Amino acid sequence: MSSKRITVIQGEWVVSRDPEVVLTTVLGSCVAACIRDAEAGVGGMNHFLLPDGGEGARKGDAERYGVHLMELLVNGLLKQGARRERLEAKLFGGCAFMSGRYAVGARNAQFAEQFLRDEGIAYLGGSVGGAQGRRIEYWPVTGRARQIFLKVDATPPPQPKSVRREPVGGDIELF
Repeated sequence: MSSKRITVIQGEWVVSRDPEVVLTTVLGSCVAACIRDAEAGVGGMNHFLLPDGGEGARKGDAERYGVHLMELLVNGLLKQGARRERLEAKLFGGCAFMSGRYAVGARNAQFAEQFLRDEGIAYLGGSVGGAQGRRIEYWPVTGRARQIFLKVDATPPPQPKSVRREPVGGDIELF
């Protein structure tokens, strides 16, 4: 059986009931929620940048935020015959490339976990946090998920060597 690959990029969500479909995305501090209803044979994935827009949110940026994309994914599943009480989820992403006061990856993961609790959606696990990005492949009908960590280059890029210039003697001609 050949797979039909659909890439889910930041700000998107996809729902499918096709058993040959595999949803794929690449995550850093972003989070992807993979949610399905096994009995209805339907599942989907989203990919969000931030939990919410906070007070500084601009109109038209809703697709970047988990608060919006989680609702769209759940509603998309329900429209395809899923039942809320049968939904099960896996979460991926939310890594911390750099330490800092914003901890975007951790905030994304915490938001997604809290959303699942608030909505009564079974959280089956997944993989959040850490310091590496990852590629996710998710088969929405079966619920199978595969994670491939992205290679981390442990050696810093070469720094340009400082060039020491010796004074040059000789004639100077100015134009």
